[in-house]
Amino acid sequence: MTSDHVFAALASPARRRLLRLLLDEGAQPAGRLAVRFDMSRPSVSEHLKVLKDAGLVAETRMGRERHYRLEAAPLMEIREWLTPYERFWRERLSALGTLLDEMDDLDPDRDGFEDPNERNGEQPHD
Repeated sequence: MTSDHVFAALASPARRRLLRLLLDEGAQPAGRLAVRFDMSRPSVSEHLKVLKDAGLVAETRMGRERHYRLEAAPLMEIREWLTPYERFWRERLSALGTLLDEMDDLDPDRDGFEDPNERNGEQPHD
């Protein structure tokens, strides 16, 4: 599967929730997953099919039941794609932290909160 298929599968909150359930609770039958959602069982099955087609879950038949388990390997490709953006935001947040520290150093008495009454020249009420 391509990363486009994985991104498309992850676009749905219901599918992300299914993946989280499989991560947190392990493999389980479709019926047990379906009762956790406020939608029909066929709708949950359709979401599971999309996840399966994207390679994010694997299906095993056990009698009449289909059991699903998480397959996290496709998420590694997504992680690799996201890494430069993570670095970008980490650097930006670090620069913001440095700027805020410098601002604190310039005015150590300032707590960062301004009394709106003082701005208008009014005295605070006790």
